[in-house]
Amino acid sequence: MSDERPTGWTTTATREVYANRWLRLREDEVVRPDGGTGIYGVVEVANPAVFVVAMTDADEVVLVDLYRYTTGRWSTEVPAGSTDGEDALVAARRELAEETGLAADEWVEVGAMSSLNGICDAPEHVFLARGLHPVAADVEATAATQAEEGIAGVRRVPFGEVLAMVGRGEISDAETMAAMLHVAVHLGRVG
Repeated sequence: MSDERPTGWTTTATREVYANRWLRLREDEVVRPDGGTGIYGVVEVANPAVFVVAMTDADEVVLVDLYRYTTGRWSTEVPAGSTDGEDALVAARRELAEETGLAADEWVEVGAMSSLNGICDAPEHVFLARGLHPVAADVEATAATQAEEGIAGVRRVPFGEVLAMVGRGEISDAETMAAMLHVAVHLGRVG
């Protein structure tokens, strides 16, 4: 859907402040919609991300518990990661296997979203994965990936309980919440 409304924003200059293989931080000199001038910092993520809501036949969601260096807190999330330039479905399959040791027979892309779109250009894809089974891969490689990413546990939680965990503040990762909402809508479990 094209949106032809005028934005009111004009960029007069741009400079790169920092870049690595995962992201770029730029600083734009802008004219705001009110006519005033200012500086706008924008983080551009190099590759889209994927979020996988993996569901068991018993209507459980597979969650990972990991320590987030950026926030200094433990977080409960759905498996996720960068596409690293590959097709989103390929990345989703890889992330599920690396983070949980699971593969899925059925995959449906249920939505797209943007993270922190007030400061960041970070496109994301949400997948529902079903027909789960252990991946026929190197168990040591999965353990190494989990250790590298700080994943302390993988658990299966009933779908309704995951939503309750959000309500109780036990899940505070906004992307996990949004991914769960996409899946809930897809499954007809919300309005």
